[in-house]
Amino acid sequence: MNEVDKKILKSLKHFGLTEYEASTYLTLNYMISGTATEISENSKVPRSKIYEILKFLDKKGFVEIEKGRPLKYSVVPPMKIFRINKNRIIKELEENEKNLNEIYENQLSKVPAPVWLIHGEDKIIEKEIDLISKAKKTIVIRIGFLFEDEWEKLESKINQKVKKGVDVKIMVREAFNVKNRKIKSEELLKNSKAKISKSNLPTAKMIIKDEKEMMHIFTKFNNQKPDPETAIGIWNKYEDIAKNYHDRFEISWNKKVKNKL
Repeated sequence: MNEVDKKILKSLKHFGLTEYEASTYLTLNYMISGTATEISENSKVPRSKIYEILKFLDKKGFVEIEKGRPLKYSVVPPMKIFRINKNRIIKELEENEKNLNEIYENQLSKVPAPVWLIHGEDKIIEKEIDLISKAKKTIVIRIGFLFEDEWEKLESKINQKVKKGVDVKIMVREAFNVKNRKIKSEELLKNSKAKISKSNLPTAKMIIKDEKEMMHIFTKFNNQKPDPETAIGIWNKYEDIAKNYHDRFEISWNKKVKNKL
């Protein structure tokens, strides 16, 4: 068996096939179609097992059976097989990643960690500016709402960091209620030097510095405007959590970047 065939067999096993099942499907790609006897001889799969294997491959969509005497088995094109199974594996991995992250974060919540609560608009904006000012490599920000005059206070600090080579990415809503009017993100952030992407975000904020330190900000709303007196920031210096949220931001960013402003 050549090296290419060995690599193909390894990939087919990722789809849940056994050695014999993978060998049978690989052989059928060389033959296109054949009887069970022919497939057994070419694949070196024992004849006592070939019928059971072909029946399984038919059930899983890897082969098709042509009625007749004897039965003939035709290969389903590998492009179709790989597309279906890749999508299944990716979906399964994403679901398990989400479930595992929930377990991980639930357990982390039981571990003592450097976490502080910050109350009120002024102190929250002060901490946002502090995080931005101390960043050396990356800043990611998810903006689901803005306090009045908040963006003016953040923008100059962000632009300074971009000029110094810090990679700044900002994910924003389509529009914000600022100064008693609805303003589109394009207009509000038109002078920003950061990379911008629009997304359907919840009414909350998040900022992460250098994948090591982060803050979530929440507030109640009155007439669709954030209520500064109810605002609370959860400042977290637990690096594992910050890195986890940063990685999830990047995944979402890569999916949304085509909608870049």
